[in-house]
Amino acid sequence: MAEVASELLPLLRVYKDGSVERLSGSPMVPPSPDEDPETGVSSKDITISENPKISARVYLPKLAQPISTQKLPILFYTHGGGFCFESAFSLVETKLMNALVSEAKVVAISIEYRLAPEHPLPIPYEDSWSALQWVASHSVSNGGFDNKEPWLARFGDFDRVFVAGDSAGANIAHHVVMRAGREKLAGGVKILGAFLTHPYFWGSKPVGSEDTRDFEKLLPSLVWKFLCPNVAGGADNPMINVVSPEAPTLAQLGCRRLLVSVAELDVLRDRGILYYNAVKESGWEGEVELVQVEGEDHAFHILKYETENARKMIKRLASFVLKK
Repeated sequence: MAEVASELLPLLRVYKDGSVERLSGSPMVPPSPDEDPETGVSSKDITISENPKISARVYLPKLAQPISTQKLPILFYTHGGGFCFESAFSLVETKLMNALVSEAKVVAISIEYRLAPEHPLPIPYEDSWSALQWVASHSVSNGGFDNKEPWLARFGDFDRVFVAGDSAGANIAHHVVMRAGREKLAGGVKILGAFLTHPYFWGSKPVGSEDTRDFEKLLPSLVWKFLCPNVAGGADNPMINVVSPEAPTLAQLGCRRLLVSVAELDVLRDRGILYYNAVKESGWEGEVELVQVEGEDHAFHILKYETENARKMIKRLASFVLKK
């Protein structure tokens, strides 16, 4: 057995030979090409890029006839897991996507970006941006990529593109949308909206009701320090503290609508509220809303997917996408 180099318990263990053992996360499950029995949603796994290796799970809702002319909103999704565990192919993320796709009637793509610590930040951002450019390329016949996905090309409405994520995936979604405010997407595609559920933002000093005595021992502090021990600014680096003085102005957000969701018992709650207020005060010209759920903890709508509050949350996110 290889010798342990470092540990981030209860999440992962890194060995001296460079291998990583992930101790958290839900089991991998296959896609449902012939429709998920609970939701009727079909899914399949695809490769976006071989080098670097970026893959995804694509979802299509059960469609009413005639299907040939139907165009659906596109949901581009990045999963959570502290940048270092979980997967687009895991049980809980697949359950989430099936529920969202069924409720919102979207064609969705959940990105399997490369994980830290083997692939340190900003690699998950780069992978996700590359994947979004690939999605956008389907809006034009000569998008610069050879590997087109038929579900996106046939059913995707490129005037209704949404970017979303949970936890670390919501952090990634934020950075992707910020980049879309600075750089063009293929075909001139614009992001209509974004929703960030329980976003993993942090900083070097406590805010709101965060524990001032054991702040450095809180899991968001430990994860960031483990994954990015030498990054400039530490926990105030703009990758994780998006409201720090060094972070670009939130007025650059490259979408027209934004929903931020927080949970009452989540250690990240006050960061989400801080972010929402900062967006409102930034001069950004879009429409931003905050959803607060009482009595629930981090990622409850994913980890406790069979509960009534989880179902309500899915409906709320779907209504954001369906809003005219």
